[in-house]
Amino acid sequence: MRTNLFTSLLTLIPMLGNLALGYEVQTPPLDTDWTYSVGTDPWPEYPRPQLQRSQWQSLNGIWKWKTASYPGEALPESHSFQQDIMVPSCIESALSGVMKMNQTYSWYSTGFHVPHGYVQNGHRVLLNFEAVDHQATVYVNGELVGTHTGGYWHFNFDITKYLTSNGENTLHVFVFDPTDAQGYMNPVGKQTRTPSHIFYTPCTGIWQTVWLESVPESHITQLDVVADMSGQVNVTVGTSCKGSDPVVISVIDSDGKVVGSGKGIANQAFDFVVKSPDLWSPDSPTLYNLTVKLGDDIVNSYTGFRTFSIGEVEGVKRPLINGEFIFQFGTLDQGFWPDGIYTPPNREAMVYDLKVLKDLGLNMLRKHIKVENALFYQACDQLGLLLIQDMPSMPLRKPDADQQADWERQLDILVKQHRNYPSIYTWVIYNEGWGQISDDYYPEFNITTRVKELDPTRFVDATTGWNDHGAGDWHDNHHYANPQCGTPFYSIASTPYDNQRIAIQGEFGGIGHNVSADHLWKVKDAFLSINQTYEIDLDLDAYNYRGHLLLSELRDQIERYACSAAVWTQTTDVEGEVNGFLTYDRRIQRTDKNQWRSDIEALYDAAATRGGKAPKRRMAL
Repeated sequence: MRTNLFTSLLTLIPMLGNLALGYEVQTPPLDTDWTYSVGTDPWPEYPRPQLQRSQWQSLNGIWKWKTASYPGEALPESHSFQQDIMVPSCIESALSGVMKMNQTYSWYSTGFHVPHGYVQNGHRVLLNFEAVDHQATVYVNGELVGTHTGGYWHFNFDITKYLTSNGENTLHVFVFDPTDAQGYMNPVGKQTRTPSHIFYTPCTGIWQTVWLESVPESHITQLDVVADMSGQVNVTVGTSCKGSDPVVISVIDSDGKVVGSGKGIANQAFDFVVKSPDLWSPDSPTLYNLTVKLGDDIVNSYTGFRTFSIGEVEGVKRPLINGEFIFQFGTLDQGFWPDGIYTPPNREAMVYDLKVLKDLGLNMLRKHIKVENALFYQACDQLGLLLIQDMPSMPLRKPDADQQADWERQLDILVKQHRNYPSIYTWVIYNEGWGQISDDYYPEFNITTRVKELDPTRFVDATTGWNDHGAGDWHDNHHYANPQCGTPFYSIASTPYDNQRIAIQGEFGGIGHNVSADHLWKVKDAFLSINQTYEIDLDLDAYNYRGHLLLSELRDQIERYACSAAVWTQTTDVEGEVNGFLTYDRRIQRTDKNQWRSDIEALYDAAATRGGKAPKRRMAL
């Protein structure tokens, strides 16, 4: 009897190494309605809707985690892992189950099985990471697979040759993330190791989905589609083998009908025409499905037909959408969460913010020095929210030549990985001079040229706020609380309105309203920074009154001067900032809906008196 029991225990030992160490959501300084309903199968949706295949497998869930000491250290033994962690999540977040700050080096580990069909008929297995902040070194079954640097970008490795023929495979990921530590100038946006006021808790580690997919040896790696208002479609299908194989693309409407198709050669641009397509716009965000075939590889995607251009309307430079001037009004959208930091609890929570904006009548948002997951951009495409996409900034120091070159390398990646989304209409290079060289030379001129080469179909805002030397398509003023949009008055450090460019109020508003501790980020430094808000209104009546006055002033500037777009600060509170339409936990909406809908509608009406397109009357969602 003892022998049988002993033998059974020996059999269980390998399994014990894979048992959960005990994942548990930590208690954050503030939670949301979604915090404790995330479960252990987070983000189950297909993670990359613009390059979608049928054979895929999510690796999200509970992994093992431990601290590390230095790059290049030996792979850790299984028994050395200290605790469980939720993937995807930021190590600093409550949802991770770890909630520790400033983890410069760390290890992740998990096991996975590959379905037998994934490697049949010469197919390859790709291991995909949607984002790891900041540098990931990946091992499969103890073998080094590769390293990727850059915390906002998706990447993958072909791991076919590293897989076991049967049984479980082991995955290790070594993560290095210095955030804004002295000596490092990586794209970090608002992340800092010392959170206070307008700089927030950082995100370290695997913060977006990890997944496997099965692909033919020759497969599609990149799909670039430009579909304009005339029905002209320009396509480039990038492939793994860099050959000249034939490709076929079909455009399919919402009824499943093929309305156009084209044939071309892989890795070369080709064109075809769809007759009289329904156009994509904020009022009517029509999307068409795409099917692309390369040999045995079939991917599904989508696009929208629209054209962004600059035109002169009644003597003023204007941004045109499908040939018409439509005033753009949106919020500064930072994408932080009290329970997940950079990672929203789930898709429902993420889209909730967008629906609040759409319901108020906004038609745009500025994604502020952060990059989101692909499902965020898909939601904006579907809802009809125009996107100004910032490049995440470096810390507030001057970069050296190598640091500047690497930041520009990552800006290229931003454009290449996001230029397919119909909703994105402007790229922002620099925010308020952060990490911007402005003494030796002005790099934004060459960078603007580079961005236009990568994507000639969109606008470029070279310098939002200040350190503006005349580059780009927009003249961008920041001023709190009242706007100065295309006006004959301005305040330093913004510059006088330049009538050779389009006028945008890149930031204004920012009025705050304190709430009870139940809805505040319960961290001492955050409490102490609340009074640094641009303006504090003592109650919601005052908040809405001030909002009405500021939007009325903006309306006057649209009618009298050259204002074409404006960005209100901001969508939600973030840590010590209390100036959002929504509190940080998303439980209180400060805006009086009827008043704000009326005031926002008046902005579009004002633009219509200056040659703009009269908007459709909006219905509440």
